[in-house]
Amino acid sequence: MESRSSICINERVGEDELRAILGKVESDQDKEAFGLVCKKWLYLQSTERKRLASRAGPHMLRKMAARFTKLLQLDLAQSVSRSFYPGVTDSDLSVIAHGFTCLTLLSLHNCKGITDVGMIEIGRGLSSLQCLDVSYCRKLTDKGLSAVAVGCCDLRSLHIAGCRFVTDKVLQSLSQNCHNLEELGLQGCNSITDSGLTDLVNGCRRIKFLDINKCSNVGDSGVSSVSEACSSSLKTLKLLDCYRIGDKSILSLAQFCKNLETLIVGGCRDISDESIKSLAAACKNSLKNLRMDWCLNITNSSLSCVLTQCRNLEAVDVGCCEEVTDAAFQDLGTREIELNLKILKVSNCPKITVMGIGVLLDNCNSLEYLDVRSCPHITKAGCDEVGLQFPPCCKVNFAGSLSEPDVLL
Repeated sequence: MESRSSICINERVGEDELRAILGKVESDQDKEAFGLVCKKWLYLQSTERKRLASRAGPHMLRKMAARFTKLLQLDLAQSVSRSFYPGVTDSDLSVIAHGFTCLTLLSLHNCKGITDVGMIEIGRGLSSLQCLDVSYCRKLTDKGLSAVAVGCCDLRSLHIAGCRFVTDKVLQSLSQNCHNLEELGLQGCNSITDSGLTDLVNGCRRIKFLDINKCSNVGDSGVSSVSEACSSSLKTLKLLDCYRIGDKSILSLAQFCKNLETLIVGGCRDISDESIKSLAAACKNSLKNLRMDWCLNITNSSLSCVLTQCRNLEAVDVGCCEEVTDAAFQDLGTREIELNLKILKVSNCPKITVMGIGVLLDNCNSLEYLDVRSCPHITKAGCDEVGLQFPPCCKVNFAGSLSEPDVLL
């Protein structure tokens, strides 16, 4: 009779069964442990790996390409605080384009050494690519990114924040080639104009997320084109410090984009109560996050509408809106359903007092972060004196010592 100790699992369990077992393993740590059993298991674990973060040069990338043959996601992003020299280069991108041909996601965030030469290789070699992040790769121009648009027609997500040489030509190329585009990050691309946005949505009508923060040449006509063309899909629109934006943009969003969840209009000083009230009424079932700090024409009437009408509201920022007072909170008791607000930022609102915060707390027990910096009538001592009871998990920022949540960035 064969002894139990002489039985080898690899003789009894085939590759298909082992792959099935590996497929049931959820955590990356456990998958790594699977590969430590023996060379065969290591080979299976390597060939089934889908995600990888690396800092290797061309030589190691070639080795990894041979080992991780089914890799789908590759992260080569560099940290701003811990960048390394020379970092990712065009030679690396050439290896990636020819060695990792199954990639659907590639992150090159802050890889400042890459140029259009590397992007052209990506466009030629990674036809299955769906997500690309080249934010703050400052040497890139229209030439390289247009090559990506032409070669990667199934692109769903593209982030090119801080690529200052990018112009409307890239948006034209995306419109012509990438009809499934859903997410586009253009923060700080100052050469982008209304004309480019209009061209973009002529071909890309499924956009869910659009970040044009600090795109100072974008105005009402561009935003109106986006809101009309992407009316059913648009959920997040970021317009921070787009000073050309006014009520026309917000009214267009109210008219067409009933599914809008996040709107960032901080620093858009021409926006007034009229348009925000229209937006609150139109998006009362969808709007979750609204940032309108430094919108100096905003008063109690629009903030009250947002707080009372928007059923799923989670975060609001009205910092530096100096006309907002305690009266903005007085109608909270008239809400049809309980207010589930988690984040409220009212820094530099000198007319709000502890009485207004008290009314808010009486009608909202879900608050997790409250920013009251530079509100002269709201101090910790004052809150304690009137006996305000904040929710147990709520962090109150009185003096700027707390880290801020990034939901409204």
